Amino acid sequence: MVVGEFTTEVDVLVVGAGPGGYVAAIRAAQLGKKVTIVDSDALGGVCLNRGCIPSKALISAAHQYEIMQHSKESAMGIVAESVAVNFEKVQEWKQGIIKKQTGGVEGLLKGNNIEILKGEALFVGDNELRVLNGYEANRYRFEHCIIATGSRPIELKPFPYGKRILSSTEALELKEIPKSLVVIGGGYIGVELGQTFAKFGTEVTILEGSNQILPLFEKQTVQPVTKNLKKSGVTIETNALAQSAEQTDNDVTVTYKVKDEEKSITAEYVLVTVGRKPNTDELGLEATGVKVTERGLIEVDEQCRTSVGHIYAIGDVVAGAALAHKASYEGKVAAEAIAGQSSVVDYKVIPSVVFSSPEIASVGLSEAEAKEEGYKVSAGKFAYAANGRAQSMNETDGFVKIIADEETGLVIGAQIVGAEASNMIAEITLAIEMGAHLEDIALTIHAHPTLGELTMEAAEVALGHPIHKITK
Repeated sequence: MVVGEFTTEVDVLVVGAGPGGYVAAIRAAQLGKKVTIVDSDALGGVCLNRGCIPSKALISAAHQYEIMQHSKESAMGIVAESVAVNFEKVQEWKQGIIKKQTGGVEGLLKGNNIEILKGEALFVGDNELRVLNGYEANRYRFEHCIIATGSRPIELKPFPYGKRILSSTEALELKEIPKSLVVIGGGYIGVELGQTFAKFGTEVTILEGSNQILPLFEKQTVQPVTKNLKKSGVTIETNALAQSAEQTDNDVTVTYKVKDEEKSITAEYVLVTVGRKPNTDELGLEATGVKVTERGLIEVDEQCRTSVGHIYAIGDVVAGAALAHKASYEGKVAAEAIAGQSSVVDYKVIPSVVFSSPEIASVGLSEAEAKEEGYKVSAGKFAYAANGRAQSMNETDGFVKIIADEETGLVIGAQIVGAEASNMIAEITLAIEMGAHLEDIALTIHAHPTLGELTMEAAEVALGHPIHKITK
């Protein structure tokens, strides 16, 4: 029985407190709106609690362990003895980071006088929804609403989540390092978590349906990652289609096909990472005029406005890449649109990052994509191995590649594979966003010795006058 239901009038109601929702709420509050935010889960959404932040914490810990474990083989002359992992402590450290992050979000929301509600949101009309929290339910009538409910891992029928078959959520919460792990799906989540557990000592096999892991990236960009995965003992099966699973109390056997050959493999756990599904099916949107596609995505215009003019949607519930930074960006646009500003989304460049070893980052067009769009391409590529800072870090795998229009020198894309690629991509993202040319990058004085010089060097290669590379 639901008790205590009454109706409250609110100005802007944000449904979902992830990186899209809480950013939208703060921006709306900055613009003078009275804002209420509701979420059934912890503040920060999947990103802070079960995705971006915890996964990067485990990735960092695994990387540190790998360096220490192989210190005897290092050319640096620093040797660590009796290196071991206390995985319980690793998980405690990870949870500590999550607590700081979510606490920070709560402080920001309260500091902007945003009302925080706990509960499940269910629309009952175009201007009203119910918030259910246990046996309590209250109605909220809103002038404007922003839907930012995110997504969840896709579950395959032959591989139902349970004790031995995991989504990324359960994998991040494991109490012990698995002895063996089969990863179904060689996209960025599968590669990141597979490589992480391999560094911790897990016997890992990745099954990928296409002809390479990380199929959205160019083959040459993926090669250094593939090399390091194999170096860590990871088995990679491409063109592999998972068929079925047989579970026992202690393990699970996966049957899969490579072309016409049927194979099987047994491991302690199976991790399924084949994509994510928008959280729109339990919002009661059928009680509204909000249009939803067959895939469950909400249709929006360039201001993130749905088919109901005062309801907006952002992040993983709308079309486009399921990225936290995209959601945050859209949240600002939606809040500003509600405040009467002329803000619109501009997806000219959205950087993509894989926190693998080495890291991969890309933005704009690849060389192949640029040629397909009719550009006469000027491409400049410079290797980490020739960079002094990379050598001093013992991180010489990888390269920076810049793509430009040969006729004008306009920078239109870049791919980076190597140490700190996730940070380095920001310079080229800004360059494309502001309409910079190769000369703008090449003539910018970059501090020495830094990895940032790789970007300058790649621009010089594209211009045809590199200093630190001999060309024919």
